[in-house]
Amino acid sequence: MKEEEIKSLCDRIRQIAFDIHVYHGHGHLEKVYENALAHRLKEAGIRVEQQHPLPVFDEDGTPLGDYFADLLVEDEIIVELKAAKTIALEHEAQILGYLKSARRRHGLLINFGAYKFEIRKYVGKAENRQ
Repeated sequence: MKEEEIKSLCDRIRQIAFDIHVYHGHGHLEKVYENALAHRLKEAGIRVEQQHPLPVFDEDGTPLGDYFADLLVEDEIIVELKAAKTIALEHEAQILGYLKSARRRHGLLINFGAYKFEIRKYVGKAENRQ
């Protein structure tokens, strides 16, 4: 997928997630937001998988196990969801680690738990997928 397509897809995810935050507010568990975002992305014709296993590789390419992405959108974007007071440094470290270990380039960290909607985009180092 080209970079401009990724940017456009991220913009669509951002708007849909914001609409969910406006409608549902910030008081639910993470799973409610995961289900809502997956549902609305599918309604919008966007391919999304929940709790999708992504292989985690060591530096030399040795498979170490699986990480389960909250959402994997169009087999390109890892979406990590939170229902916390704010995005913390450990949340950022988590998404960056997932991108590197799963050898994916694009990720979104979305926090539905704060009064103010929070979303951040991360771009990992481009690596070949196994």
